[in-house]
Amino acid sequence: MFNYPIKFKVQAEAFSGIQTSWTTKALSYDCEFPVSVPIEYLGPGKGVSPEDLFAMALQNCFIATFKVFAEKSKLEYKSILIESELEVDLDENKRGWMARINMVIKLTGSINKEIAQHVLTKTSQGCMVLNSVNTKINFRYEFLD
Repeated sequence: MFNYPIKFKVQAEAFSGIQTSWTTKALSYDCEFPVSVPIEYLGPGKGVSPEDLFAMALQNCFIATFKVFAEKSKLEYKSILIESELEVDLDENKRGWMARINMVIKLTGSINKEIAQHVLTKTSQGCMVLNSVNTKINFRYEFLD
């Protein structure tokens, strides 16, 4: 179905100083994102942080994977919304790391809840980005009319 390996190229350039924001972009698109050190780490907080991008990568991979699996399963739904909270903590060696993320997945307009639950579970196990991290991932599914 897919020809592996698949490569994605990204770029970021930053200049000196903790208060200086920078941009990052995917080279295949004409789109840049402002990035900065978050306020919690004494930065300006005038752009998304690496922590924000990490959490966004996890939840957007879930959505992309869900869309593929839903299409293959002929699952009808109106929308999928994910609200996530990433917790950064210290490990046993006092190094900061992305310890856990709590993801609340809200699926709207799916008539067949059994198939929807199956697709959501399959998605949580099949998302490549989620499978590539050591972060503890907690899922909560909500089905809305």
